[in-house]
Amino acid sequence: MTVQKVGIDAGGSLIKIAFQERGVMHYKKYPIGELESAISWLKAVAPNVMAALTGGKAHILQGEFFPNGTIVPEFQATCEGVRLFLLEEGKKMPEPYIIVNVGTGTSWHLVDGERYVRILGSGVGGGTFMGLGTILTNELDYQQLTTLAAKGQKENLDLLVKDIYESDKPPINGDLTAANFAKGLNVKHTNADRMAALTNMIGETIMLLTLQAAAKHMVKEIVFIGSSLIGNPFLTEILETYMKMLGLQPTFLKNGEYCGAVGALLSI
Repeated sequence: MTVQKVGIDAGGSLIKIAFQERGVMHYKKYPIGELESAISWLKAVAPNVMAALTGGKAHILQGEFFPNGTIVPEFQATCEGVRLFLLEEGKKMPEPYIIVNVGTGTSWHLVDGERYVRILGSGVGGGTFMGLGTILTNELDYQQLTTLAAKGQKENLDLLVKDIYESDKPPINGDLTAANFAKGLNVKHTNADRMAALTNMIGETIMLLTLQAAAKHMVKEIVFIGSSLIGNPFLTEILETYMKMLGLQPTFLKNGEYCGAVGALLSI
């Protein structure tokens, strides 16, 4: 390999790596528990690589593996990575716009010209999906959990508006959630139903916070990124449906989970 520069985003759940080889951008990711083996691979194939580091564990990487590595603030790296991906995908975004980064938790960034600022954060995100999903189903595999979510029926656990009004015409969309998991043990449900209800609750939480942020900053354009959207079509579908229902314009970047790593790489 002829890799001279690399961007590494070490977050709470994953370590994401971006590097260029012969003008082509490449991406790799590993569970954070495999951090040492991931860096050992990188050091073996590119022993003199220049590294730019970002994410919550950037200082650990610098101290243990890359003493000469540059640390890039996470929010700066994320936003710069988004700019590049939007350009590469030919998506011209009216400014200001909001970036919603659905990682282990979820964070919101406002981008306006050269100015970007983190405006909101939530502990509800991919970590919730994995942690609570494992508790509800005893399933440890992320892909299996997303498969269950896509097959389940959330209404087998969620109390919907139409359940409350029954024969009367509801004043709002009857398929909207009145109370998450409210049917509890009163009805039969499967692991798939539990994951569908959990995914819906995460999606609704992100949607409500996004709506508040968009209203406060008078923004209509929303860019979604983050590892928790990758391979999770049901969560993506929920977010897209709610955004359009609320009059917001969602954009999902193809390689959005690598925005931080790419943004770090751009700093070298």
